[in-house]
Amino acid sequence: MTNYSRRALLVSPTAPAREAAAAFADAADWVPVGEADVVIALGGDGFMLQTLHQMLERRQLAVPVFGMNLGTVGFLMNEWRPHDLDGRLSRAKQFKVTPLQMVATGVDGRTHTLPAINEVSLLRETRQTAKLEVMVNDRVVLPELACDGILAATPAGSTAYNLSAQGPILPLGSALIALTPISPFRPRRWRGAILPDKTRISLRVLDPAKRPVSAVADQREVRDVARVDITMDRARELTLLFDPEHALDDRITMEQFAA
Repeated sequence: MTNYSRRALLVSPTAPAREAAAAFADAADWVPVGEADVVIALGGDGFMLQTLHQMLERRQLAVPVFGMNLGTVGFLMNEWRPHDLDGRLSRAKQFKVTPLQMVATGVDGRTHTLPAINEVSLLRETRQTAKLEVMVNDRVVLPELACDGILAATPAGSTAYNLSAQGPILPLGSALIALTPISPFRPRRWRGAILPDKTRISLRVLDPAKRPVSAVADQREVRDVARVDITMDRARELTLLFDPEHALDDRITMEQFAA
């Protein structure tokens, strides 16, 4: 248990988050993010992803993030309450989140390496169906997948875009990756795969000139890709903090019973 004495406050630009921050101004002697031993994030799930990416870019991997929901769903957030911050931080449970690493090679030969905390997705850019070759550990498992796209999701991200695409919910700590097609046309019966998180996933775009495809790592897009390689980036593990009654692992479990 710790009270995390050096605290930084990051606030979404939305009106509810700004109003909450004003009410929260005296809750601590706030320090810059670079000096903090904990970050308090006020906003929604999108802002939490933005904050976690900021921690990756700053290489502050050991600094946990405690989010409070001022957005819509707030799956990655705790309940917004302006009081008892000391007590909540001292009781908070830690959850480790391991991002994916996407290496996207464009048709121009340039490579782009980006992290993804929720998912890496490939999406058709035009009305033409995407056609992809799917490889697992350098073995071709699907010579041609005709679809709108495909995504690889972490357990933390399995309840987001992956679930909307009819992908499976993965328990936190399950050491798995969900590989889920988006509107697959052929093969018609393929509904995706659940893979060990040590798996190397490679996706090659067939006929990228006629059927262009973009690759997205969470919120960052690379257009006109020829190939995308996806692995779990174990060297850059992040830490989220949750109130015991709103722990992330329990939320993910209960999503399997949601109507």
